[in-house]
Amino acid sequence: MSNRAFPELSASRLGFGTMRLPVREDERIDEEELDRMVAYALSHGVNYFDTAYPYHGGMSERAVGKALSKYPRESYCLATKYPGHQPTAEYHPEEIFEEQLKKCGVDYFDFYLLHNVCENDIDVYTDPKWGILPYFLEQKRLGRIRHLGFSTHARPDTLEKFLDFCGDEMDFCQIQLNYLDWTLQDAKRKYELLTERQIPVWVMEPVRGGKLAQLNEVQEQSMKNLRPNESIAAWAFRWLQQLPNVRMILSGMSNMAQMEDNIRTFSDEKPLSREENKLLLNLAESLKNALPCTACRYCCDGCPMELDIPMLLHAYNDFRYQAGFTVPMQMDALPEEKRPSACIGCGACAQVCPQKIDIPAAMADFAERLKKGPNWALICKQREEENRKNQNRQ
Repeated sequence: MSNRAFPELSASRLGFGTMRLPVREDERIDEEELDRMVAYALSHGVNYFDTAYPYHGGMSERAVGKALSKYPRESYCLATKYPGHQPTAEYHPEEIFEEQLKKCGVDYFDFYLLHNVCENDIDVYTDPKWGILPYFLEQKRLGRIRHLGFSTHARPDTLEKFLDFCGDEMDFCQIQLNYLDWTLQDAKRKYELLTERQIPVWVMEPVRGGKLAQLNEVQEQSMKNLRPNESIAAWAFRWLQQLPNVRMILSGMSNMAQMEDNIRTFSDEKPLSREENKLLLNLAESLKNALPCTACRYCCDGCPMELDIPMLLHAYNDFRYQAGFTVPMQMDALPEEKRPSACIGCGACAQVCPQKIDIPAAMADFAERLKKGPNWALICKQREEENRKNQNRQ
């Protein structure tokens, strides 16, 4: 298992993400299957385990800690995250951190992240009132955290703002990165920003929640023609392996078959050829079915609402492809007068658009989709309630 993370910790390049663990019929974590997967991972060189406070209603940390407790502490690297991204009246990092250590049954974390620094919560993480960064820097000084970093789904400008605030203190950064989001979520720019600042990149969602592991028959056959012995998911991992600043690739493995396939892929590196790279990037363009906005910004000059139309169209393309929580979260961070629902449909933008995009129609559809899509604040409240219920069961 190749290693490009922190040599002194011998962390495997493939990490076991525990947001989508195997579950039983009652939706509780299948701890017996998890034990088998952990044993298989460790015996095949995968020793990096990534969990977080809200995963599986707060039970992932406990289950992962229990499964790992059977092995010497120095035989694995454990990562978890501080949930400053979840809206709450107050933030107490010391209480959460002590709880996490107890739940995981460890004295320290090898890697610790500020969870999902984004447009909604950057003010929380940077507010001296909560003392979040100073607290975790002190825990690092005390040896209770070996490496401190952060994860983010933010737009590049927000990422740059956070890096200006504390980039010198961050040992690594975890971003959503795959051959589709390279352009769809401007992950290329995020990767470049981090690389310019010499911050190692951790990858989450390498197969976009499984979407890049199951394509249509024609798309899959085009891959099989070039690499008949590789799985479709392996192509996404091979693409990431060619990026020199990608040090850790997390995969949310839910069953043994996924783990076995991923470990086969990471047992060696088989770089993509120029033809194979072209195939993937062309495939990404076909998957997006995106409005062809080039961000020329001609549309912005005459907008009476002063909307950032290219940014909104970019988010719209992303949300049309997969209606997850990231885009609603980003839109929720905007003032109401800057959201797609603020468009008055005057058409001034469409008249000057070189790509002839019907922008008012796109804004109306975007606003309607957001009404029906995930509510980030509600998701957080539901997770908090689920956490409380699970704590009471213990």
